[in-house]
Amino acid sequence: MGSTKSRRSFIKKSSAIGLGVFIIPRHVLGGKGFIAPSDQLNIAAIGSGGKGISDISNAAVNGRERISALCDVDFSGSASQTVKNFPKAKLFDDYRKMLDKHKDIDAVTISTPDHVHGPAAVYAMERNKHVYVQKPITHNIREARILTELAREQQVVTQMGNQGGSNPLLKMVQNWVDSGKIGQISEVKVWTNRPVWPQGIKMPKPNESLKPKSLDWNLWLGPASQKEYTPNIHPFNWRGWWEYGTGALGDVGCHLIDIPFRTLGLKYPNSAECSVGSVFTKMWDPDYHPEGCPPSSSITLNFDATTKSKSPIVLTWSDGGIRPPHPDIIPANSDMGGEDSLNGVLMIGDKGIISTNINDSSPLMPKLYLYNGETEFGPEIEVMVEPEYGHQRKWVDACKAGFNSKEHLELTSSFDYAGPMTETVLMGNLAIRSYMLRKEKSNGGFHYYARKKLLWDGEKMKITNLEAANQFVTRNYREGWQI
Repeated sequence: MGSTKSRRSFIKKSSAIGLGVFIIPRHVLGGKGFIAPSDQLNIAAIGSGGKGISDISNAAVNGRERISALCDVDFSGSASQTVKNFPKAKLFDDYRKMLDKHKDIDAVTISTPDHVHGPAAVYAMERNKHVYVQKPITHNIREARILTELAREQQVVTQMGNQGGSNPLLKMVQNWVDSGKIGQISEVKVWTNRPVWPQGIKMPKPNESLKPKSLDWNLWLGPASQKEYTPNIHPFNWRGWWEYGTGALGDVGCHLIDIPFRTLGLKYPNSAECSVGSVFTKMWDPDYHPEGCPPSSSITLNFDATTKSKSPIVLTWSDGGIRPPHPDIIPANSDMGGEDSLNGVLMIGDKGIISTNINDSSPLMPKLYLYNGETEFGPEIEVMVEPEYGHQRKWVDACKAGFNSKEHLELTSSFDYAGPMTETVLMGNLAIRSYMLRKEKSNGGFHYYARKKLLWDGEKMKITNLEAANQFVTRNYREGWQI
């Protein structure tokens, strides 16, 4: 842990060697509740607005830890709230300068747009910083594998920001699965109302004259291709564009798919296929905007059997408000998944069905329906003892305890878990982007040659039956931002 470990070791050695019987309780020296600087973690934020507000605030643990630096490309927006919350923190617009100048930083939260997650995390971990990275931890599959392996090599403590993974009600779902309540599970259905931002449309035209003076657009672009300022992308609508975002899957896939991936002990999928919604603004000719995510999609991922799922699993994902049929076992007037059936997960076995809501900070609403008529429901309203189930606080505690400590091993989304799960989520996006590949025919029109079942070698990160699809395993990086 770098400087924090050294400071704490120095305190311990000094106490043992020189202080002897003159040790004075810390609360006498510094007042009730006083925490010595040597016992505080030095934390910095990369991305201080939006979700970064709660990420860094929760990592501070009510002032227990020291927030020493904040980084953002525009402090005039929502990031200004974080500046007010931590007025003593030094401000930076470039995380590279921040980490190089302040070597005493122990850990960072990374809450930027998706395309910066990987480069920022690599830069921090290479400098032995513990990292908390918003979901998905990376923009593409290759980056997720790099982060997973680098965390082990550098022996840093990691956590992905899918806070629902720390929801204690997941244990109820896990117990239903482990005890065989719903029998042999072979099918999982996942759905969402996302996107709730502009998507499936043409990319807005660049207009440098509209760029806010406070925004460093070049740093915002990071690894993405160089282009003039494009309005209506920063600070949130970047989600619908492949250069920067990862669509509906990237937004909530790590919350929803987390539930079956975790409870069924899934590994990499062995295949993926999809179809996407089309928009027709003229007859017979669908709009074609491969630079952006589609208005809706349906994806099928196939998984081999595992120790927890004794039979192969077929997982179907649908977004854009498209949801699966209502099973007869669930009363017709009852919601599937969450409220108004907007988001949810159904795990389907030969004895019954488990239904849950989205696994973020929404009520999980776990429900068990058995074909013999038995039911068991979790609470509809959750009492959250600490913010976001203590997801950030547990990461901070693990940072202080150290790599491979009990606290570290108990984290629910360290990269050893979150990396493979993120790769699985991003496989859906690989299928979507491959679906849009086309070649012009000699007699006019287009041949969409990649609309097939894609066979995936998870260990090698490779589509084995369509080489062109492998371009989406990674991305093109702007000079100076490669990883």
